[in-house]
Amino acid sequence: MTSKKASGAARPAQRVIKKYPNRRLYDTDTSTYITLAEVKQLVMEGEPFVVRDAKSGEDLTRSILLQIILEEEAGGAPMFSEAALANLIRFYGHAMQGFMGAYLEKNVQAFTDMQAKMAEQSRTLTPEMWAQFMNMQNPLMQGVMGSYVEQSKTLFDKMQEQMQKQTEQMLQAFSLPKR
Repeated sequence: MTSKKASGAARPAQRVIKKYPNRRLYDTDTSTYITLAEVKQLVMEGEPFVVRDAKSGEDLTRSILLQIILEEEAGGAPMFSEAALANLIRFYGHAMQGFMGAYLEKNVQAFTDMQAKMAEQSRTLTPEMWAQFMNMQNPLMQGVMGSYVEQSKTLFDKMQEQMQKQTEQMLQAFSLPKR
């Protein structure tokens, strides 16, 4: 990507990328055409952006993000097995679809938070300390993993509670007795 606009210019809170019918992506922040790889880099850097259809203004951000995931999955080492992808597909149209999306989102965020904590704590480790860390069951690692597992369990419990409430509401709507 080319350099940013002059630092004196006011930047929008969210970077706008326009997608043209010829599939080209235009970064309005840098006034240049960019590639999907450069959009991926924006994601990696945590840069807030939106992708809009140049003609209609429709938000295309999700489809661009899915396209990046598709390219990553088709490349070297995929993140998802065929079984995991098949299970995700099975949730579409299922009563649990909304819960599953929220559950996955919260779990990925919890995992990201755990990874950030580990990265922060590992900065103070010397190579010798790092070797010790990797060679034994470290209480720090157990604590971090325990925290992640607890967050995941809490999210799953909340999902079950919401599902039970919805079931009760549905039964009440049909005037059926609870079991």
